[in-house]
Amino acid sequence: MDESKLNIDLSRAQQARQLIENELLTEAFVKLESDYIAAWRQTPPNDADSRERLWQAVQTVAKVRDHLSAVIEDGKLAQAELKQLVSRPKRFGVI
Repeated sequence: MDESKLNIDLSRAQQARQLIENELLTEAFVKLESDYIAAWRQTPPNDADSRERLWQAVQTVAKVRDHLSAVIEDGKLAQAELKQLVSRPKRFGVI
């Protein structure tokens, strides 16, 4: 992977980490998930369509969290690759 792509991944990871650690966003995820589950529990037994939509909403919240976590992990890998590039001996002025 080229150095510019690795730097982009590293920058995205830092942004994702800021989002994951943001109290307001964390609170929003918890509130949404809680509200969706509470609404699911209150659906009538014959309202499978509403339960399905609420289940999908809970899954969507989880997917957003998972995506941010994946971006952070990609950044960790990019950081390790960048470290290897820097420590690799240069040959003929080329990394």
